[in-house]
Amino acid sequence: MATRPAAPVAPPAGPPHPPRRPPWPWPRRAGRRPAERRQALTFWLFTGPFLAGLLVFSYVPIAWSLWLSLFEARSTVTPTEFVGLDNYVTMLADGDFLRSLGTFTVFAAFAVPATFALSLGLALMVHRVRFLKPFFRSAFFLPTACSYVAASLVWKMSVFNGVRFGLANTVLGWFGVDSVAWLASPEPPWYWLVIVTLRLWLQAGFFMILFLAALQNIPQELYEAAAVDGARTGWQTFRHITLPQLRATSAAVVLLLLIAAYQAFDEFYNLLDKATWGRPPLVYLYNLALGENQDYGLGSAGALLLALLICLVTLLQGRLLGFGRGADR
Repeated sequence: MATRPAAPVAPPAGPPHPPRRPPWPWPRRAGRRPAERRQALTFWLFTGPFLAGLLVFSYVPIAWSLWLSLFEARSTVTPTEFVGLDNYVTMLADGDFLRSLGTFTVFAAFAVPATFALSLGLALMVHRVRFLKPFFRSAFFLPTACSYVAASLVWKMSVFNGVRFGLANTVLGWFGVDSVAWLASPEPPWYWLVIVTLRLWLQAGFFMILFLAALQNIPQELYEAAAVDGARTGWQTFRHITLPQLRATSAAVVLLLLIAAYQAFDEFYNLLDKATWGRPPLVYLYNLALGENQDYGLGSAGALLLALLICLVTLLQGRLLGFGRGADR
């Protein structure tokens, strides 16, 4: 009778293997998995350059401007004479600076509602159109990609150039109206028409896209329920359904338009050249800091006062329009 072979004897257990070290330079942390480390590495690879650019080109200049505003800095960025808040007091008593703020507060009061209404109207039209919707969306958005400097030169040299061969004066000539010097003098202030139309052409397409995205997120069931209840399409549904659903987007659009109005520079600098009238705050501060006197201290103080004004207007606007709150609150 055959005998069963003996079971193999397991070799004696040796010392446990030491844990593998992670590759340099990542130290092992408790609860940190390799997948989490890869995600952290990917995050910093993508966001690191942008954070570095934000630090170098935004935060460092702001801190440098704050430091310069406390010194007497004429034709130098390394001042030694400390003046405290004297530069701020001088700017608040400067009539030209205050007039530029007042003038462009009035400009914002006209330009912001006009751009808001035009962009919302374009969004409603593109949203309802049934054919060639991508074409109209692209056509209205295309001016946003144009440079402010290039658009200003087109407006100045072709559309509103002040001679009878300009586009605007040619159209007026068809109705027997004499040529208008649009940018020659402050009285009458025709230059506002040039600047506002340029702003509308450049900005309406961008804000149209914001409104269009918000319109596409409105549930269609709201309109169907309103139709069942007997609501008429048109102004009634727009007032009671569409506009309340666009509350958050409308507040954001007004906020961005106000900030853009106070930061206006390119079109005014290129349209009005060295005119002393119709200057926005940034053009005035640019001439103050980089003009003949090169007073960096006063220019920095004025820039920080302008930034503070923008923050106050933003907070007030957000408080009044409920920025950050949903449509149901």
